[in-house]
Formats: sequence, structure tokens, C-alpha cells
Amino acid sequence: MTQTSGPRARFLEALRGVGSAPSIELAELARLYGVTTEYTNWKGEPTRVTADTVKAVLTALGAQVGSPDAVRESLDGFEDRGWRRLVAPATVIRAGGETWIAATVPLGATADLWIELDADPALGGEGGRVDIGQVRGEPGDHRRIDGVDLVRVYRELPRDLPLGWHKLVARVEGGETAAGALIVCPDRLELPAELRRHSVWGPMVQLYSARSHDSWGTGDFADLAALGRQFAGRRGADFIMINPIHAAEPTAPFTQSPYLPTTRDFTNPYYIRPEAIEEYAAAPAEVVEAVQALAAQAKAADDDPVELDRDVSWTLKGEALQLIYQIPRSPARQADLDRYRTQLEPAIGSFALWSALKAAGLAESVAHGSPEAARFAAAHADQLDYQVWLQWIADQQLAGAQESCKAAGMAIGIVKDLAVGVHSEGADAWSRRDVLATGIQVGAPPDYFNQLGQGWSEPPWRPDALRQTGYAAYRSMLRAVLAHAGALRIDHILGLTRLWWIPEGMGPSQGTYVAYDREAMVSILILEATRAGAVVVGEDLGVVPPGLREYLGGRGLLGNSIVWFEKTDDGAGLVDPKSYRRLALTAITTHDLPPTSAYLAGEHVAQRDRLGLLDTPLAAAEAAARAERATMVDMLVGTGLLAAEQVDDELEIVKAMHRFLLTTPSVMLGVSLADLVGERRTQNLPGTDREYPNWSVPLADCSGAPVYIDEIGDNPVFEAITEVMRRR
Repeated sequence: MTQTSGPRARFLEALRGVGSAPSIELAELARLYGVTTEYTNWKGEPTRVTADTVKAVLTALGAQVGSPDAVRESLDGFEDRGWRRLVAPATVIRAGGETWIAATVPLGATADLWIELDADPALGGEGGRVDIGQVRGEPGDHRRIDGVDLVRVYRELPRDLPLGWHKLVARVEGGETAAGALIVCPDRLELPAELRRHSVWGPMVQLYSARSHDSWGTGDFADLAALGRQFAGRRGADFIMINPIHAAEPTAPFTQSPYLPTTRDFTNPYYIRPEAIEEYAAAPAEVVEAVQALAAQAKAADDDPVELDRDVSWTLKGEALQLIYQIPRSPARQADLDRYRTQLEPAIGSFALWSALKAAGLAESVAHGSPEAARFAAAHADQLDYQVWLQWIADQQLAGAQESCKAAGMAIGIVKDLAVGVHSEGADAWSRRDVLATGIQVGAPPDYFNQLGQGWSEPPWRPDALRQTGYAAYRSMLRAVLAHAGALRIDHILGLTRLWWIPEGMGPSQGTYVAYDREAMVSILILEATRAGAVVVGEDLGVVPPGLREYLGGRGLLGNSIVWFEKTDDGAGLVDPKSYRRLALTAITTHDLPPTSAYLAGEHVAQRDRLGLLDTPLAAAEAAARAERATMVDMLVGTGLLAAEQVDDELEIVKAMHRFLLTTPSVMLGVSLADLVGERRTQNLPGTDREYPNWSVPLADCSGAPVYIDEIGDNPVFEAITEVMRRR
């Protein structure tokens, strides 16, 4: 017997006797489905996934694993599945490359193959047909299924196929016809000319917190347009990044986190400015009076300097929107609304139905596609129309904000944010059970900061179902989030490669990784971003699989660098700014960290201590924070960005850190709006739920006094830091 030695042997030795290991057959089935059975944890230790976890994940993927015989049948079935179709349900390729496709035909039969071309004008498509030729089932690569000998034959595709979502069709002579998606994508996403010439900068904004005196207690799309105009022009900003604005629940109470939406295909009408709706200008006096009274109540209700109240704000705004919805629309406006609805059917109809059911308290008891759902829709048509109208208005106001940013001189304009997933009880979970896994939530395995792991209450895409459905749901979601945006930030872009799946009833540490088709997911993203003319930024912080950053950069996607996290290999120092990635959005902080002034003061340590979140003694954590600050200050002084006599001046240090950004080669530089006004409170404190007002902190200055965006130019910190950034 051959003696095995080295790292692999030590890995296997460590696995022996730990938990209940998957059988050989179960492990093989897991491999076929992309389910990890062993991995290295954050401590560098080999970790085996238990058989119970593997079985639960495979069950969510549609495999039968209840007994050893069922596992063996699932193995055979997996091999057979690819032979039961004339052509693959989805083929994703890069334009201009050599590509061969397979067709499965009965032995001795002939089949015609052709491509029906995409006619989408946004991709330059004109439709038409490209014949590939005829294939014959000659003896060769074959398999016998259900008593029929099937042969796999191959044909090379033309290399000059245009970009687009085409259809590959096969028709067996005298037999069946089948089709699959043929998705031709660019090799890489090209940067716009402005970013090829020089770096650009812009503020990173939690839109709900950025209020004006005219908004309904929380920031909205009118405020977004106003911010864009303020930052463009003489301040020289070329983009404005905002939190996810995906749709939330239709009625209070709301899920506070913008990263836990009901769907990513539609927009949160919470951000509508009622008075900016065209019909409001012609509203009867009694409607105007009622709307003004509701607006006054909303502003009075949200004067709390500590926490915003979304529930009150939306409830009052919703009453106003109902009044404005009743105002007659002109024929041209009604025709535009009708076109909007037609373009987005059937998705918008499904979302409107769920919203109406949710508002009525019936979403959990009425199944999607059921007779009960159809009867409800017929009986409540006006409520569904209202939900469609809300989306139309939100879409118009968001488009107006982007147009305002671009007209003011921004090269990119709005940078939208894509959440990792959707709420387990939301609209997508209700209507997309064919492509979302049930009995599973997405999360993260244990790491240094969260040693129990994290569960995010989001059902993941099923990678097999995405492919079987031609990635239609993925395309729909991407087109929605890329609409009216110059760029898109993707939260946890690692999820395009793999996600941590946690079976229902198990803790986050009991999950495992499930792989996605990286080439397909990234290529489709690039195709849709090209179609929209948008830049893509992938949040690639944390533990990243080897080679992923290089792969994404090679495809033209930007990474994400945070100054506090960019440390030398030994962890003792900070990386030289000139060695930062060019293809990156670089910033000092994130929404999950305290604003820079508070971080420098170690307030994050004191805060976590108050909430019982420290996993080290307070004295040790405070010492580590002081050392981190000292390292930053020493680097700033050593590079000439900060004078030695300024090492105790908080504002001068913050300004120097922003000058540091300008010395990096990164093409996009993000500046937190909280830093720009001297805010000291964190927007989101990971590891808390009720203990801290996450995602509800109104913008304030260093003293805690509210900052309204229509007065932001009076803030001395704002003027000081924007002066630094506009000198790029």
C-alpha cells in the first residue's frame, strides 16, 4: 500500500473521527452539485462538513439522499440529466472565442441546429437567424436512457456572434424541437473614458439619513438629486454612491436593513418625494392641504436626533401617495404608465400582487400561482394598479436624480448597491421558488470577528436552477439594479463564486460552501453592465479565494480597498499607497465601521464594550486601537501627508487620510458623507439587532446636532475635506 505523506495526509488525518463523515457516494454527489465537504477554516485548520449538513444542502438542490440507494440513484440521475435534452438549457460564452456546443440526438437520427439572434436594441441586436448546420447521431460518445441509444455530437459556433441573449435551437428530423439560451458576453468590461484618463471621487451616502428640510423626515430621491448637484461642479465629484434602494415591505413595520429587501427587482417607494410627482402640480386645493399636513407630521415625527422612524415616515407618506394616485393623469402620462407596466410584465404584476397580499396580511397563506391568488388579484385590481404606479413614480424620480447628477457634470452619477440576497418571507421568496433554495439561509462561517458565524435570513439562488431556466431571473435582477445608474457596487461579490449555505435548524457554523458557475455569473454581469454602460465594483473584502481578485480584475471589474484593512503581510504596517490596485474603489471606511474621527478616537472599542461584543479584554482592545491609530499617524507623517505638530489634531489627521487616498492609483475614490460632516456614530454595528439603531442613524455633526443637506455647505468639516478631494 502506498504511504501518503505531506499536507494532504495531515488533512485526512485531522478529519478522522470528527463528526459524521459523508459516505463516498454522498461526497461524490456533493462534488457534482458543487457542495463542499471539507474546507480550511479561519484558523487554518481542516474542517469536515457533516453528512447531515451535506444531505440537507443536497435536498435543497433537489437531490434524493434519504438512503444509500437513493444517493446512488441520484448519482445516476445526475449523469442522465444532461443527456435528456437536445441542447443545454443555457450556454454562456465570451464573444470572439472558440466555442463548441453539444447536441444529444438518437443514434442514426439527424438534427438541424440554428441560432435565433437577440433583437435587443440596447445591445445593438437586430434579430435574425444563423444556421449552424445539420448533425447526425453517429456512433461515438453515447448513453442508453429509457431504452433509447443517445449520441452526443459537437459543432463549433461562429466566432462573430454578436453580444446578446440568443436562442440555440435544435430540431430532430421527424421528432422534437428544443431550445436553450445562448448568452454571448464581452471578454471584459471596459472603463469609461473619464476613468481611463484619471481617478474620480465621490461621496458614499446612506440616503435615508441624508435629509433636507423639504423631505419627509428621511432622505429621498429629490435629496439625492440635490446632493448630486452640490457635489458636482466646483467640488469636482463624479459619482454619488448610495445604500441599496431595493423594495421593502409595503406597510410598517419595516425591516430596517437595506441589505434585506423583499426583492431586488424593484425600488423602495419610501424614497419618493410626493410633491415632485407631476400630477401634484394640478392637485385640488383640498389634496394639497392634506398632503402638506401629512408632510408636517412626518417632519415633526422624525426630529429625533438619535434614531429615524421609517414606519411613521412611510405611513404618512403612503397616505399622501394614495391621495395623489387618485388625481387623473393626462393621456400621455397614462400611456407612459401603461408602457412601463407592459415592459416589466409578468414580474411587476407578481410583485404588485404580493405587495397587495402582504398589505392585507395574506402573503403567507396565499400561494403564488394559486386560484386564491388569481381571485384576490381580480377582486383587488385597483390595489395592484396602485403598487405598479408606485414603482413607476419611483423609477421616474430615480431617473430624474441620475439625469440631474449627469447634467451637473458628474462622469458616472449614481452608484447603486446590490444586496447579497432577499428576505426569506419577501416577494421573491414567494414568487421565485423555482430558483431559490428552500430550507436554507445564506451566511458566513465563523471568522475572527464573528466566531459563531453569521446567518443572514436570505434564501440563496440555486445554481442548478439558474442554469436550467437560462439565468432569466438573474438577468431580470441585474437589469433592474443597473437601471438609472452609472455604476453598481456588488455587496459580497464572492457570492458569484460561492456562498455559505446554512440548513434550517442548524447554526451558522454548521453550514458549507456551495459553488456557482463563476464564468457564467460574471460574464452575464459584464454583459448587462455593458448594456447599461455602467462600471461594476465588487466588494471583495475578507477572506477571498485564491486568484479571484485577479480573475475579476482581468474581466474589468473593480475591487474594493479600505485603508484600515490594507495591511502588510505581517499585519504590522499599512500598505504603501502607490501599491494599491488601480482597478478598485478605495475608501477610508465603510458603513460597518465608525466614521473616521470616531475610529481614530477608539470609540468603536468603547461602544462594543458597552454592548458586550468584545471577545478580548477591554484593556487589550484599547491598546490595539491605540496601536492602530499610531501606525496610521506614523505612516501619514512619514509620507509627508501630515505635519509632526499635527499628530494630535483630529481634523488634520482626517484630512491627511483623504490626501492619502489621492496618492493611490485607484480609479475610484469614495468618501463617507459621515466623515464629510464630522459625524461620529456608526450606521451599522455588526453583531447587533435590537441593541443599536442600525440603519436608522440620522446624519449629524461631531456634536450630535442634525445636519440637513440643504445647509451642508455651512459645515466647516465639509468644506475642509471637499477642498482636499477636489484638488485631485
